[in-house]
Amino acid sequence: MRELVGPTDPEAFDQPAGEPVFPTIAAEQYAFVFDFGCGCGRVARKLALAAAPMPDRYVGIDLHRGMIQWANENLAPQLPQFSFAHHNVFNGGFNPDPQLPLAAPFPVDSASVTLLIAWSVFTHLTQSQAEYYLDEVARVLRPNGVMVASWFLFDKAHFPMMHDFQNALYINDTDVTNAVIFDRQWLLATLEARDLRIRAVTPPEIRGFQWVTEIVPGRGSISLPSDDAPFGRMPPPVGATAPHEIR
Repeated sequence: MRELVGPTDPEAFDQPAGEPVFPTIAAEQYAFVFDFGCGCGRVARKLALAAAPMPDRYVGIDLHRGMIQWANENLAPQLPQFSFAHHNVFNGGFNPDPQLPLAAPFPVDSASVTLLIAWSVFTHLTQSQAEYYLDEVARVLRPNGVMVASWFLFDKAHFPMMHDFQNALYINDTDVTNAVIFDRQWLLATLEARDLRIRAVTPPEIRGFQWVTEIVPGRGSISLPSDDAPFGRMPPPVGATAPHEIR
């Protein structure tokens, strides 16, 4: 399960110093944490182990049924304010039932979420799915809410063959959601159209890898800096078992 969510080191799932998981996020933002793509509870564990702030309420969803079952059996009993739910949508690796929809509404009320986490989620959504879920982000965030989300970004100006409606690059011909890279200007325009804006951004530590953004209601995103990070490699582990069969 750790291989499926990225890092496998135990340290990536712990918070021994008790420091806040997101140091730039104000304590009051932890009132209702919604974890979109919670996996086997990596962020949930870190939130629970941090000295402060502890969420008043936490809801995590993921499309991998086995990881949600594990989290409900091993984390939820110890954390009464935490709950985990299966987001039953199609994914070629994690939930490969072709009868399932490609997207579904978040199971939370409108204008209810103070902190929405989407770590390594939009990096695995097609353009149409990303647009759908950004609509959901705009719906569920409180006026003072914030989303912490990671993205793979590129500059479409370097690809003159792309149409105006084509704003994503896909690297895997058998599972397009393996990794999805979005045009920088598309992201800014798509957020603006939904009254969302980027208030802070952290460029990748390896060139071309994940950008971390803080997105809030409103208009007028900050400018995205250049990606001047050193070149490197960070391919995910390749498991021997089909992801959806891991329990």
